[in-house]
This record gives sequence, C-alpha cells and structure tokens, in this order.
Amino acid sequence: MNSSRILSSLVFLLCGPAMAAPFAYVPNEKSGSISVIDTSSDAVVREIAAGKRPRGIAADPGGVRLFVTDAASNALLVIDTASGATVRRIALGKSPEGVNVSADGRYVAVAVEESNSVTLIDAGSGQVLADIAVKGKNPEHAVFSPDGRWLLVSAEEAEQVDVIDVAARRQVGAVAVGLRPRGMGFSPDGARAYVACELAGAVYVVDMATLATTARIPAGKNANGIAVHPSGRQVYVSNGVDANVMVIDTATNAVSATIAVGKRPWNMALTPDGAKLYVANGRSNSVSVIDTAAAAKRADVAVGELPWGVVIR
Repeated sequence: MNSSRILSSLVFLLCGPAMAAPFAYVPNEKSGSISVIDTSSDAVVREIAAGKRPRGIAADPGGVRLFVTDAASNALLVIDTASGATVRRIALGKSPEGVNVSADGRYVAVAVEESNSVTLIDAGSGQVLADIAVKGKNPEHAVFSPDGRWLLVSAEEAEQVDVIDVAARRQVGAVAVGLRPRGMGFSPDGARAYVACELAGAVYVVDMATLATTARIPAGKNANGIAVHPSGRQVYVSNGVDANVMVIDTATNAVSATIAVGKRPWNMALTPDGAKLYVANGRSNSVSVIDTAAAAKRADVAVGELPWGVVIR
C-alpha cells in the first residue's frame, strides 16, 4: 500500500465517515469485498470483507452502517463503516440481490430472486417484518419512493414494475414498461420514476400519481443502471453493451450527452452535491468517475473483481 493510501486509511479510521468527505462503497461480487473510495481524492483507501458474493448495497442516512446482500450465504450483512466489521447477519431467501434503505432510515428492502419476493426489514433491530410476493420473476431491485410510501420492484423476467404499498406490505399494482426492467430512480419530489429496461434499450418515465408510463426514452444496448441528479434536471443511464453512460435532460426527455466508461457499466451513484457520478464497470474491475457539470469522465479507479454497484455516504 502506498503512503497516500496509508494516510487516507488512518484519516478514515480516526475521523470516521461523519467527519470526512463522502465515501463511495463498491461491492465486488467475485472478490468478496467492498472497495472504499475517498471521493475527494478518487483513491481506494481500504477494503472491507463482505461475505463471499456481495451484490446489492445500501447505507443508512448517516453512513454508519452498510447493508449488503451476500448471494453465497443468502443473507443480508450489516456492516459498521468505521470498523469494517459485520455486526449482524439476517437470513434471507435464496439469491438476494438489490437492497435499498428508506429515506428516513427506518426500513431496508431486499429483492430476493428465487422466491420472487421483497423482504422488508426493520433497519434498527434487523427484524424481518414481511416477505412480500411480487408478480415479476427474479426481482432485482426494490426502491423506496422519497416519501417511503411505495416500493417499486424490477425483475429480470418482467415487462412491468411491481408497486408495493409499504404500509399495507403487499403489492397493489403494476406499471407496464419495456422488457427486463433493471435500475430505477425517483425524481427528488417523488413525482416521477425512471426505469431502465435492458432488452427494450430504453428508459421509461412513470407518473407516480397515476402509476402510468408517460414517456419512453431510447437508450443504448442493455440499458440497466439509473441515477437521478439531486436537482432533478438530469437522469443517468448506463448501457452495458455500449460501455457508456447517457445523460437524459428531464425537461425534454432527450439524451443530451453520451460518455464512454469501462466495460459492462452497471449500477451507479452520485455524490450528495451531484458533482460526480461513480459507475461500477463489471468487466473492467473499475469505477469510472464522471464530472457531471462537464459531462466527461475524469478517472477510472481500480477496484475488486466484478463490481456490482456503488453507494455513497
């Protein structure tokens, strides 16, 4: 480890996440680790052990805990970000994938592929509150609306996103979109959702008041990851086959820029100020860093093997 990485690691351990610049946490599915990137320097400052096959990742609002799905052990790992220790393991169904935390930090939702369900968990106690069946087969992501009222669920074998009422803890509807919906994200006000549909090569815009699709935006080949800028003015979609990220102008629903990244870009995350976008490149074992104001790639950061996604706190 070089001297700059040693220094960054000491700062992280002494000061903790609350006193430092935001960190990007990247689960590496084949390495069984999480690479931690300091977003101020775009350098990896530490590696955290995370089961044998970490995939989905989320963090509580304060950045104190990570929630990581381990597909090898069919469990949700709760990891303390300061120490890197796994402080809790929560049993799940077979092949858990995407994980999301509600904006108020109360709930964790996990998409569980082989049970075709979403597991709802109390974030504080780790208690499983419900296992909610959905219509889509092999669900991949379950994402809370900003107000915590809804969970949208995408699945590999679906042509719709399923809608769960969180309070009722059951599916209450579905919205028709393109084939194989993948990544999803909400506008900051929760009025719209954006859904990348891999086999349709498009992003669908969903009106959350009517639960209906209002627009179809052509994207690239194998569109999958979605990130929504904090301003709500841009949406980013990663295109796995094309090895790029497209920028969508939400005022016009048109692509305004295309940015080359690594091989098989997958899930992504923005810094809280929206200045940088971090893109997990599954086949390049790297994370591309995009300057959002310039719509240009600034760096490629080497991480572990088969990075699945990114969360930033």
